[in-house]
Formats: sequence, structure tokens, C-alpha cells
Amino acid sequence: MPETEFVTTLVVYDLVGIFVFAVSGALVAVRKNLDLFAALVLGGVTGLGGGFIRDVLIGATPPAALADWRYLIVPVAAGLLTFFLHAPLGRLERFITVFDAFGLALFCVTGALKAVGYGLEPVPAALLGMVTGIGGGMIRDVLAGSVPVIFEGVVYATPALAGATVAVLLNETDLPMWVVAAAGFATCLSFRLLAMVRGWRAPMPKGPANV
Repeated sequence: MPETEFVTTLVVYDLVGIFVFAVSGALVAVRKNLDLFAALVLGGVTGLGGGFIRDVLIGATPPAALADWRYLIVPVAAGLLTFFLHAPLGRLERFITVFDAFGLALFCVTGALKAVGYGLEPVPAALLGMVTGIGGGMIRDVLAGSVPVIFEGVVYATPALAGATVAVLLNETDLPMWVVAAAGFATCLSFRLLAMVRGWRAPMPKGPANV
């Protein structure tokens, strides 16, 4: 596909994913009874953290989060919206979790395809797609004083890696970009939602640790 269309597609998916992730990050601040600044910070790092890590690793500097004003406005708007409307949003807990799954699916695809665009081979590109999806949430949890959820048995990183892998592999074909992105998105989203519905958990150690 033309380069301009490729870039536009990634930017649109990126901004949607940033908004969704920023809402989930700001909700963490609200639930911990933190102030507006904390809501903006946690929303910002959740929405931008994974992409920031990706851009630094692939040499896309300055990172998109610093080079394009839209990448800063979107998480700020999401943080403000969440902070002042947290009561109704809090009652939509299940929907917020679903939105988070959508954000994960969007980010793993955009992260992987951008890495491919910068010349990475399929395997590292897929890994960077996963990092793009989970990086912001990990930073959020650390700043909020919690163990990152992906270390507590939540099936989260694996769907991101699966979606990124599908996108990277299909990108080697002559399929339109929207088909490639949609396939990777659907793979991650369906995997993540199925894990949520069925209560799938990653293996955890059994019995007391011998330390």
C-alpha cells in the first residue's frame, strides 16, 4: 500500500488505542484516591508507554509521543474525562475491561507493523508488537505501587504476541493493510476476550516457595 496510507492507518489505530489505555490508567488513579495530576500521569504512561519504548528501540526518534501533538492531547483528554466522570465509568467495569482488550489488540498490531516498517525481521517485530501492547500497563502498575498484572497469571501478553505475529506474517503477503491489521486485531482481541470469559490463567507456582 502507499506509504502515506500506511502511516495514516497506523496513526489512527495508535490514537484510538492510546485513548482506551489512558482511560484504564486514569481509573487506576481514581480507585487509589489519587489527585488529578496522578490521573493524568497514569493515563499518559498507560497510553504512551508501550509506544515510547517501541520507538526508542527501533530508532524512531523523537518518539511519536513527543513529535506529534495529537499523541499528547489524546491521553490528557482521556485522563480528564475519566477523572471527572469516574463514577459512571466505574459502574462500567466490565466494559472498561473490554475496552482495554481493544486497546491491547490495537497496540500489538500498530507496534508490530511499525517495527516492520523500520526494517525489523518478523520475530523481533512481533515481540515489539507485544511490548507496545503491555509496556504502558506495566509502567502504570509500577508507578501505582502494584505488581504488574501480567505477572499475576493474567493471560494478557500471550494474546498480544499472537495478534502481533499474525499481523507480521500477513504483512509479507499482498493483502491490503486494513486486512492485515484487522486479522492481527481480531486474533488478539478474540484470544483476550476468550481468556477473560473462560477465566484462563497462566501457570503459577504451586505450594510454598523454597527460599
